[in-house]
Amino acid sequence: MGRSYFVEEAVGQYLSELNDKPKALITGLLIGQCSQLRDYVLLAIRTPPKEEGRENSANYHSDLSNIDEEWITAHASQVSRMLPGGLFVLGVFTIAVPEMAKEIQNTLRKLVFSVEKTIARKRLWKISDDDVSDRVTLHLCSTTKNTAKPADWKYQNGLATSWASLECTINVNIHIPLPTVLANHDLERNTRNGVARWAKQIEEAVFLINGQVKDEDDDLLEGQKKSTRNMPSATQTFDVRILTQLSRNSNARSTATVQVCSGSINLKGALKCKAYIHNNKPKVKDAVKALKRDIINTLSDRCEILFEDMIINEPPPEKGSERAYHTLPCRVFGPIAGSNVLLCDYKFGDETVKEIQERFLEMLDQAVQTEDLHTVEEMNMVEVIPPKDFQDDVQQKRLTKEVLLVKLHQNIGAVIALAVAISVAAVSFNYFSD
Repeated sequence: MGRSYFVEEAVGQYLSELNDKPKALITGLLIGQCSQLRDYVLLAIRTPPKEEGRENSANYHSDLSNIDEEWITAHASQVSRMLPGGLFVLGVFTIAVPEMAKEIQNTLRKLVFSVEKTIARKRLWKISDDDVSDRVTLHLCSTTKNTAKPADWKYQNGLATSWASLECTINVNIHIPLPTVLANHDLERNTRNGVARWAKQIEEAVFLINGQVKDEDDDLLEGQKKSTRNMPSATQTFDVRILTQLSRNSNARSTATVQVCSGSINLKGALKCKAYIHNNKPKVKDAVKALKRDIINTLSDRCEILFEDMIINEPPPEKGSERAYHTLPCRVFGPIAGSNVLLCDYKFGDETVKEIQERFLEMLDQAVQTEDLHTVEEMNMVEVIPPKDFQDDVQQKRLTKEVLLVKLHQNIGAVIALAVAISVAAVSFNYFSD
């Protein structure tokens, strides 16, 4: 007997609908959550057709040789950005005719390894000992609708509403110096390295759940009201506050390092973060781990999205420019049909709600109404202040609380400068530090 997978009934209906379409071979992703005892499949998402194949997409793939591994992994990478903490790409599925049954197994294994490798390459958090590394491949025969049985695959009603959520807003103030000795000042690489160092602080932080420090092995839902059997329950939401440590050990010796720097990058502001955990006896440690990873992922993903946008849409910076400001995308949450779980996307200031809806439909195969989209962060203008005025200007204190900036200040000519700014909607949250 392999692992047990509890699957939302709507996933089965979705796969049946795909099976009814006249396509020889369909591929897609399975989204859910892993635990030590069982896995939960919340969502299935078919692979979107390529642009050039949209008009003639009667068949996504006529045979195995036409499966585009790069396209499928790129889709998985985009989808992983849209998942809150606690949810992952669990694996891949395919719907194929019986004649492909033998050939498809090797293709599925190759796809699931490629998808996991692509997603793992971007992670800035560490894998823990209790993380589940198993991934699933699902093959549905388009004629018999049967599946292979090495794993226990069970459809379950109400799984989509059986999730507890954890929410927090965390203030960010990351300083990334750029030493003169660096061979080059690659902005993306240096930003990623700086965020990776900050990620270690988040992993070592103390998390207060509803104002209390809880033992990591405690039941997260201990003391919470239980819903009546077979009755839909309201989402149980936990408010989380974060205390970061100034140092790991006050008795440990430290050595100061002096470096000559030609510039710096500063990330300042606040992030709205959200994680979900299935309410079947969830442990505090698993819930906290899910939220930590969402905190790390959302900042890393925003920076990555910005750099991609700069490559596509922005001209090279002018030689000799000292400072520039660019806005990070804000987070927009949207619901899954029939579920209390919210997925997300990232929106630049010049993007419309319609574009967000189109991405939800293309990437997640989910139609979201305008009124169901929740933009938790608002965009404000950021004043560009000359370097000499920074220390004297009281507005800098406001920026620290209201905007998320990446600012690159160069002290020598002929070096580009960049900064990113984003503001957030006010929420009740305090950031603590020892």
